[in-house]
Amino acid sequence: MDGSSKEEAEDSTFTNIPLADDTDQSSRILYPRPGSLLPKMMNADMDVDAENQVELEEKTRLINQVLELQHTLEDLSARVDAVKEENLKLKSENQVLGQYIENLMSASSVFQTTDTKSKRK
Repeated sequence: MDGSSKEEAEDSTFTNIPLADDTDQSSRILYPRPGSLLPKMMNADMDVDAENQVELEEKTRLINQVLELQHTLEDLSARVDAVKEENLKLKSENQVLGQYIENLMSASSVFQTTDTKSKRK
């Protein structure tokens, strides 16, 4: 790339304003042309807006996921409470049935222990 192509590239974005009596181009000051940075700034703003939109969507997705997990936890907690309650009820019923069976066994002559064997010896 030669020097003229470089200057043309600079000229497309910047305006050369020579300093008083400066014929040496190495000391010139480059000022942006009006409107030349606007599309770049707008693209940067759109990139920032797109990033903000992606970030907002990610936050929304995470919030929805947290809410769903909270509801799942509430459902599981309710289920655990119901199972505990059912367990206590079944334990109580088992105790009643166990006592009932003991009473039937003690009332039946088949299940009563006899001391006649020990007396015979």
